Amino acid sequence: MVAVSLDYAAPEAALTDFISVFYNFRADIPRFEDDDRADLAQLRFMLKGSGGYRFADGHVQDGPEIQIVGPTMGVTHVWVDGPAEVFGAGLLPAGWGAMIGLDASSLTNRVIDATELFGRELRDVADRLRAADTLEERVAIGNALVRDLVARGHEQSRWFTRTVDAWLQASLSPAVDDLVAATRLSRRQVERLCKRVYGAPPKLLSRKYRALRAAVVLAKGEACIAELLEQGFYDQSHCIREIKRFTGITPTRIQGDMNQLTRLTMKRTEFAGQVAPLVAEA
Repeated sequence: MVAVSLDYAAPEAALTDFISVFYNFRADIPRFEDDDRADLAQLRFMLKGSGGYRFADGHVQDGPEIQIVGPTMGVTHVWVDGPAEVFGAGLLPAGWGAMIGLDASSLTNRVIDATELFGRELRDVADRLRAADTLEERVAIGNALVRDLVARGHEQSRWFTRTVDAWLQASLSPAVDDLVAATRLSRRQVERLCKRVYGAPPKLLSRKYRALRAAVVLAKGEACIAELLEQGFYDQSHCIREIKRFTGITPTRIQGDMNQLTRLTMKRTEFAGQVAPLVAEA
């Protein structure tokens, strides 16, 4: 058996606006530590073991058994004491708006106990996940949970997140004025809504996704640094600095010697056509 593994599965089609992919992480070793790139918010069940985070701003927290990790805007150092197993799903901005009900920027680079939001019945879900024998069974439990949490929710922001996602996809360096025009909202309203469901204002979002998408195309050999410079980075040093800020590693390492967690998380880009486009691209 592989000592450390990370397996992914797509959610059911009706939920792809709300969550990215389900995943099952295993570490059959006494301790696993690594750096995780900037990412979406997460809903996670610690089924075995324990762990914690040191976020990009230096804040350190232990991870609750059932947790909501807010959007991360830089590299997060993670550790688990094992043997450990974690089942979870990435929360897309529309999913955050539909399920969480809190301003995402208040939980950027932070983790909270999910039972404080959704109640102790999540412990029953955790027990069912532990009892499941396969990833497919866990995904079925996860799909049912997300359907229930979305049904309980009170905010539907898909029109806004679809507009923002399209704006992010249109260019590596999209102009905020274009997003304002597309939403027909004021710049201040756009900033507020982005912080509420994405956890950051539009300019920081565009920098984050530019760096993550650049890292993916470099890892896949689909572009080189020179080509990326033509798509929004000022110069080579700016490109290297931005990619390292949001992924924790340089373009040279991405192309040859990625750390283990980054290499494992890249596997979710294989789900093009089954998940939201930005998930497959970044």
